[in-house]
Amino acid sequence: MTSRTVTLLDVARAAGVSKSTVSDALQGSGRVAAATRDRVRAVAEELGYRPNSAARRLRRSSTGAIGLHLPRTATRLDYYMNLAFGAVERAQEEGFDVMLLAPTSIAGGGDSRGSGDSAGPTSPASPTSPAGTPSPAGPTSGPIASRVDGLLVIDPEVDDSAVPGLLDAGVPVVTGERYLGPTAAPTGAVICDNAASLTALLDHVTERGARHPAVLAPAGTSAWATTLRATADSWARKRGVAVALRTVPFAATPGEAGETTLALLRTDPSVDAVICAPDGAAPGVLRAAATLGRPVGPGPLPPAAPHARTATATHPRTPLLIASCVDGTATRSAEPPVTAVDLRPAAYGRACAELLCDILAGRTTPDTVRRHAWALETRAST
Repeated sequence: MTSRTVTLLDVARAAGVSKSTVSDALQGSGRVAAATRDRVRAVAEELGYRPNSAARRLRRSSTGAIGLHLPRTATRLDYYMNLAFGAVERAQEEGFDVMLLAPTSIAGGGDSRGSGDSAGPTSPASPTSPAGTPSPAGPTSGPIASRVDGLLVIDPEVDDSAVPGLLDAGVPVVTGERYLGPTAAPTGAVICDNAASLTALLDHVTERGARHPAVLAPAGTSAWATTLRATADSWARKRGVAVALRTVPFAATPGEAGETTLALLRTDPSVDAVICAPDGAAPGVLRAAATLGRPVGPGPLPPAAPHARTATATHPRTPLLIASCVDGTATRSAEPPVTAVDLRPAAYGRACAELLCDILAGRTTPDTVRRHAWALETRAST
C-alpha cells in the first residue's frame, strides 16, 4: 500500500476490526482491549498509516498544535535544539505541529529572564517553529489556549515571569524538570535525577585520584541549577571532601568558564578536578588548564593527605581532571575528549512530547511524573 495514502479502513481490514475500533485504538480512547490496541497499532505501523491531522482537528475541535517554551538562552545551546527537534518529531507522530513560543507570545505578555538574548531569530511577539521560521499562527492574536492544545515548558525558572501565565493558560502543561515556583503545578512532568548525575561525576573524579574537586555550577532558579548547587554542597559534607563551588551563568560561554577556572586555579592551585555544568563550556576549562601548564587527565597522584593540598600547590603541573554535566559536540570533539553526562536531549524532548500527547489523548492521567535516564560517558579527560 505504498503507492497511495493508507487509510483507517485499510488498517481495519488488515487488523480484522471495525474502523471505529481502529480510531479508538490509535487515539487511546474508547474501550479497546489492550491486546487489540497493540495489534491495531502494530498493523498501522506496518502499513505506514499516518493520521489525517486536519480531520482529527475537526473531530476534536482542537488547534492541532502544541506550544514549546524554552529558556531564553536556548538558541545558543546544542542541548535545547536537540531537545526541540526530539519534541517536534514525537508530536508530529501524533499529528501535532509545534510552535516555539517567544517570551511575549504568551497570554498576558511579560518578559522572561532579564538577559539580552532573544528566544529566537524573529520578533519577540511572534511564535516560531524550532527551525526559526514564522509559525502559521502569526503574531500574538489572543490567549495562548486558543492557539495550542497543550504546552511544553522546559527548565522553567522561578524568576521567569512567563511561566505562571503558561501554567495558568487553561490547557495541559508538561514541564521538562520540576517547577519550583509558588504558582499552579503543571499537569505532568518529565524529570532527570540531576543529583545522581553530579554525584556520579564527583565520585568518578575522586575514584580517579582527585582530592580537591571544583564545580562550576549554573546560576538561576531552575530545578537543574538549584539541584546541582545543592548537590555539590551535600556531597562535600557527606564525603568529607572539600569542593570548591563557583557559580557561572546558566549558559556560560567557554570564555566565561575559562576565566572562572583561571581565577580558581590561581587562587587555589590544589584543585585537581573541575566539573563544568553549562552545555558547551568545558573547552574553556581545557584552555585555562593549558594556560597554566596543567596537563589534563589522570596522572601521578600528589602526596597523600593530610599534606596533599600543600604539596599540590607546590607542583603546578599536577594533572587536572575535567568533566561536564552536559554532553554534546563540544565535549566529544575536545582535545582530549571530555567525560560528560549524556542527558540524551532528543530522547528527553520526545519523552516530554509523548507525555503531553498521552495526557491530551486520555492515555494517562494528569499529575503523571515520568523519569528520564542519563548515562555517564567517561573519556580521556578523566
